[in-house]
Amino acid sequence: MLGDQNTDIVDAFRKFFKSNSILAKLILINFSVFVLIYIVSLFAWLFVVENGNNQTGLSILGQWLAVPSSIDRLLLKPWTIFTYMFVHEGLLHLLFNMMVLYFGGTVFLQYLSQKQFLWTYLAGGLSGAVVFIVSFNVFPVFSQTIGLSVAIGASASVLAIVVGISTYVPHYKVNLLLIGPVKLKYLAIAYIILDFFSIMGNNPGGHLAHLGGALWGFAYVSMLKNNIDIFGFSNRSGSFRMKTSHRAKPGGRPLNDDEYNRNRVAEQKEIDRILDQIAQSGYNTLTSRDKELLFRTSNKKK
Repeated sequence: MLGDQNTDIVDAFRKFFKSNSILAKLILINFSVFVLIYIVSLFAWLFVVENGNNQTGLSILGQWLAVPSSIDRLLLKPWTIFTYMFVHEGLLHLLFNMMVLYFGGTVFLQYLSQKQFLWTYLAGGLSGAVVFIVSFNVFPVFSQTIGLSVAIGASASVLAIVVGISTYVPHYKVNLLLIGPVKLKYLAIAYIILDFFSIMGNNPGGHLAHLGGALWGFAYVSMLKNNIDIFGFSNRSGSFRMKTSHRAKPGGRPLNDDEYNRNRVAEQKEIDRILDQIAQSGYNTLTSRDKELLFRTSNKKK
């Protein structure tokens, strides 16, 4: 029996990572970078090229991939504002981020498209880096450490995903061990509060970066809910946004702008109501009309 369960788990992992999902690809990239950093560090240690660490506390390769807080150093390594969000040097750090990414990404992709997921991850990471760099160059408390401070990890990107989907379906419920069902919005709020009250701890730069990612996730998905996608994916996305393609009444008279906008608002409210009902009670509680409307809208996904 136990052997069958293990086989099922292995098969599930195999299918997941063989899928064309951007979620699986991002998790694989993060794990691959971790393994690569370890291999390089191992050879550096074996051949005494370097002990694998310097004043930043990072490995040789990690030093080239981590984003520095110093603008002068950033200008010498501009790629780091992108690469840092795939770098982990601690196994627990990697595992925690990837578990949260899997959980948040799975829910995200139920409602929004793969492109929107990818750009939320990337832009969330960039937003986190910007907040990290700006904070260290603006606040006097960091003046003594700006030359050495660097940031690594996918946490800002992951928090952008979690906060983003929590903004989109705030009443979606997840079952937490020892706690029970919790709405996504409360989970996201808990993450944000934890980071905010940890800024004065041992890793202020990391927590500031996390908040930067959270800010992006909230802002981007808030725009999506208002049919604004700055990346231009709205008409091709997996979101259940009602796109009215005609502007005429049944009798043939064209709708004026006020009538058209009222119809769009009413249709969008109906879609939001259906999504909230799915999050709270499940798909099977929908009426035939609701299912038909949801199916018709989701068929516009590309």
